[in-house]
Amino acid sequence: MSRPCEECIKGSIHNGQPQGKEEMIHGLNTYVIGNRTDPRGIVVIYSDVFGLPLPNNRLIADAYAKSGEWLVYLPDFFEGDPLGLKAADVLIPVDAAKQSTLSKYTGMLAQAPSFLMWMTRHKAEHTEKVCNDFLRKLRLATPRSQNIGMVGFCWGGRYAFRAGLERNMIELDGQKVPLIDAAVGMHPSNLTIPDDVETLVVPVSYGWGLEDVGVKIETKGQVEKAHENARRAGRKVPEMEHKVYKPGRHGFAVRGNPDDPQERKCLEDSERQALEWLRRWL
Repeated sequence: MSRPCEECIKGSIHNGQPQGKEEMIHGLNTYVIGNRTDPRGIVVIYSDVFGLPLPNNRLIADAYAKSGEWLVYLPDFFEGDPLGLKAADVLIPVDAAKQSTLSKYTGMLAQAPSFLMWMTRHKAEHTEKVCNDFLRKLRLATPRSQNIGMVGFCWGGRYAFRAGLERNMIELDGQKVPLIDAAVGMHPSNLTIPDDVETLVVPVSYGWGLEDVGVKIETKGQVEKAHENARRAGRKVPEMEHKVYKPGRHGFAVRGNPDDPQERKCLEDSERQALEWLRRWL
């Protein structure tokens, strides 16, 4: 595992070191924190491409668990192969103002070959299977009195949505149930619209960045249009919530700059958005 970097930790509103522990849960190495005895519900986090080695992702799990309501799982959906942290400072620097145009594009060119190779190892079909296998086992092992929520960041947003699709429902006690009960997606990348959102059967909260170069703000309108078309076709669409963040550059909910007042507000408000949605539906 790569060593955590100071800039990675800095890119979070939370102070200190992660407090959870790694355990094998349903076949995946998982960062676990929160109420293990009588949680109100379970929250599964699907991180950005930097996975468990990025301290920010663990600190987000810690923040969700702080109230004592939730048992929080941050599984290694990348199966020991997250994107290296060196790429984080190039692709999503904590302080974009310190990155010159030359260093940005030089860094991107240097990282491009390894990133493309990583992408070929994490194609959508296998990636979704790893995620859904974990959630299927979790659903079967969880009492029906406890709901399961999922929060996805960037790369993970798409798979959090897919977990709530009708086609991924499973048979449980003689009835069809979704893998999760509610989802949140922050700056969700690589969406295929309408396929990733059209047949959702769970309520979803979306967080979009106004200046996000990785996930264009126009994607919000495309998702809304897909749901409007579904309603017109007679389909029941669960409740959807859309919030827009300014400046909302890519990675705003994970690696925003806490020293910048606007970016700090994005970090704080996106955390609040997720927790309020979970409390509402779980």
